[in-house]
Amino acid sequence: MKKLMLVFVMLILLGSALLTWTFTPLKLPVAELADTRLPIATPPADMSLSALPTGSMESSAGFAFRGGDFLEKREFSTTAVLIHHPRGDLLFDAGLGRDVDAHMRTMPLLMRKFSKLTRGTPAAQQLKAQHYDLKQLAGVVLTHAHWDHISGVADLSGVPVWINADEHRFIDSDAPMAALARSFGALPYQEYAFDGGPYLGFAHSFDVWGDGSIVLVPAPGHTPGSIIAFIALPSGARYALLGDLVWQTEGIAIPTERPWLLRQMVDADSAAVRAGIEHVAAIHQCFPQFELLPAHDGRAFAKLPVYPATTQ
Repeated sequence: MKKLMLVFVMLILLGSALLTWTFTPLKLPVAELADTRLPIATPPADMSLSALPTGSMESSAGFAFRGGDFLEKREFSTTAVLIHHPRGDLLFDAGLGRDVDAHMRTMPLLMRKFSKLTRGTPAAQQLKAQHYDLKQLAGVVLTHAHWDHISGVADLSGVPVWINADEHRFIDSDAPMAALARSFGALPYQEYAFDGGPYLGFAHSFDVWGDGSIVLVPAPGHTPGSIIAFIALPSGARYALLGDLVWQTEGIAIPTERPWLLRQMVDADSAAVRAGIEHVAAIHQCFPQFELLPAHDGRAFAKLPVYPATTQ
C-alpha cells in the first residue's frame, strides 16, 4: 500500500511539474535589429484593405500563450483579409468555408474539445453578395495550409492559390495537419519564390507587385512554408499579417510562445517558431507603427474595416 501511495504521489508531482513547465510564462529574449530603416514603399493611391470575418472559435488565453489565464475567454478569429491593388486583388487566407463542419473534423481532437466554433459567412459568399467579380482576385495567399486557413478555398473555384515550394511540399506530404488541403486534390496552386533581398532582418523576401506595398517573407516553424505578409497602405498605415506565428498579440508583446502541449500538436518546428517570435518582437520594438495581426486574435481584427468598407 505504501508503495502504491508513493507511486501516486510521484505521479501527481510529475503531472504538476509538467503543467508548470507547459504553461508558466516564459519571456523570450529580444535583440535589436541590425537595420533600423523602415523599408520604402510606394503603394498606389487606390490600394485598400478589408476584413472578411468567417467565424471564430472560443477558447481561453491559457491555450493561446504561456502564462495566459485559463478563465479568460478569447475569440480565436478566422478572418480573411482582402487587399485591393490595381495590379490584382489578393485574399490572404480563406477562413472557414461552407463545409466547415466536415473540415473541422481534420482538427486534433483535443483542440476540437476545447474550442467552441461559431460559424460565420464564408468569404466567397460575402464577396458574391457585393457582386464582386472573382476574376479580380489574382489569388488566395496562404499564410500556411492548415484547415482553418484553407477551408474557404473550396468555395473559390478557379482562383489561384499562392504558396511557396516548402508549403507545397508540406501539402503533398503525409502530414496530418495538411490532410484537408490534400483532400481538395489538384487546386490551381501558383508557386512563388523568395527571390528578393533582405527585408526587416529577414534574409529573403518576395515583393509581390514590386512597389513595396505587399512583401512576403518566410517564417517557417508552424509549418515548413509559413509566411508573414507586410502591408503598406497609401495612408502610411503598416500591417503585419503574422499567420499562426502566434495566436494572440501577447505572443509578440510579452513575447512568448504557445504552451508546450499545443506546440507539440500544431508546430512542425518549435525552435523555428521561437526564433520567428523573437524576430517579430524586435521589429515591433523598433517599428511600433506596424499593426500586428495574428491570424486568430479577434481583438486585433476588430480594428479593421469589414468588407465592403475599406481602409487605405
